[in-house]
Amino acid sequence: MSAPERWCVVIGGRGFAARHLVEMLIRYDMYSVRIADLAPSIKLDPYEEKGILADALHRGRVQYVSTDLCDKAQVLEVCHGAEVVFHMAAADSSIDNYQLHQPVNVQGTVNIIEACVEHKVKRLIYTSSPSVVFDGVNGIYNGDESLPYPTKHNDSYSATKADGEALILKSNGVNGLLTCCIRPSSIFGPGDKLLVPAIVNAARAGKARFIIGDGKNMYDFTYVENVAHAHICAERALASGDKDAERASGQAYFITNMEPIKFWDFVSLILTGLGYKRPRYRIPVRILMPFAHMMAGVYTAFAQYGMKAPHFTPSRVRLLSCNRTYNCAKAADRLGYTPVVPLEEGINRTINSFSHLKAELHRKEGPSKASVYLGRGRVADILLWKNKKQTLATLLALFVFYLNFIAPRYTIITAVCKILSWAAIFLFIHGRIPKKLSKYTVEKIPESNFHLSDDWPHRAASAMASYWNSGVNNLKSLCCGNDWSLCLKMVIYLLVLRFLASTSPLSLFGKALPFAFVAFFLYELYEEEIDSLFVHCFSFVYMVKPDNLQKLSPIKVGKSE
Repeated sequence: MSAPERWCVVIGGRGFAARHLVEMLIRYDMYSVRIADLAPSIKLDPYEEKGILADALHRGRVQYVSTDLCDKAQVLEVCHGAEVVFHMAAADSSIDNYQLHQPVNVQGTVNIIEACVEHKVKRLIYTSSPSVVFDGVNGIYNGDESLPYPTKHNDSYSATKADGEALILKSNGVNGLLTCCIRPSSIFGPGDKLLVPAIVNAARAGKARFIIGDGKNMYDFTYVENVAHAHICAERALASGDKDAERASGQAYFITNMEPIKFWDFVSLILTGLGYKRPRYRIPVRILMPFAHMMAGVYTAFAQYGMKAPHFTPSRVRLLSCNRTYNCAKAADRLGYTPVVPLEEGINRTINSFSHLKAELHRKEGPSKASVYLGRGRVADILLWKNKKQTLATLLALFVFYLNFIAPRYTIITAVCKILSWAAIFLFIHGRIPKKLSKYTVEKIPESNFHLSDDWPHRAASAMASYWNSGVNNLKSLCCGNDWSLCLKMVIYLLVLRFLASTSPLSLFGKALPFAFVAFFLYELYEEEIDSLFVHCFSFVYMVKPDNLQKLSPIKVGKSE
């Protein structure tokens, strides 16, 4: 008679690291594997269709069960008859939303523990995160498992992961159940849908040119195959026998590649391997953090209207600028864990697996919106810092202009006269200089530059008439009371005009120019987030039109009796 089948369950088994664990379990031929995930059925990716997973599904060594962790009956069903359960389910960690993470990381974990206890499952391994000991402010360098949970976590994902981890550790020994928690740091590798795609997207959007912070913060990255291997080590340690299992159970373990590296060096290796430029310019955290707080506040206000989570939030800025390295001595001692894939090899494998994201395969068509708004010419190149020499020269010229004509608080007539005087002196000296001056050629200004064509007055008059007619048409549309976007634009234009009229030239020059050189540059970098903000602002304005008030207000709007 053949031996009875031994089953293990991988909950969240279609996730990034979980897929690698499933394939490793199949290769080791340790258990028959039951994959539990939220999708109604399993859909294999192209690379899986001819791999060992497809073959194991065909032979019945792997089963797929659609499971909602919030439904205890479904969790009980999927854990029935299992000897081992790997709890690897989690929502997208990049979204800071308590309502998203709590059901999976806390309530789902409670359901899994109760199912394991009821069905007398022998071992439960929980995939946690190093973020459970990160407070979002203080970096961690060579941290070990003695680090306590902080009083306040960096985000909802970390807080709920810590709650789930505490539940897992507390359940150790209940009805013979042995548990432990794995804390893999910054997982990367083939199939990654968060870290590497985010780095590439940032490069394509022009954001990867910048280093957040001083660029010296150290990080521990973990190749995904090492993460899967750590889960196998944990399961084997818990199954090893009385004393060894007792030492290994009821504990949390940091898992890394044991090769700390500067965070921005890792990002540079990924980018250069895929053909993108490495980050070069440093932005201090104190400058970026107010912008991140502003975007987080806007997202909190407009998330209910469908606004996407911003790419830069305060928690992410902290993650990108702090030290985060961990000591794996405990995992090596009690679980027997050592990495099976070195960091350099893991990076090379990852780059090869993302060949479809290489720079030469992506060419952004057309100029950015900021460039279009600025006319795509020299002004755009200067204000968007495309030509840094021209930008710096322009800033220097404007500074000289400010010192000579704005700071002295001249009247308009005096300032214009002084400008014309300097211009006349410059043109006279420039005209007197010979065309050949030592080794240099002096390019003369042709007289034609000062001539106006015969049709110039006609074109100027036509342009003025066109502007006038456009303004009249806008006023007609405004009088009809139908175009809310036009009304909003008019209000904004009038507010800007009022601001300009009430501001002194000295104050205006000091505020407008720095704004111009920073605002368009930031808009090009964060075009998606800013456009999303304006779209949702306009959507909100539309929702509060008189004909939509009835939809928003709990009190019906109607005719008075």
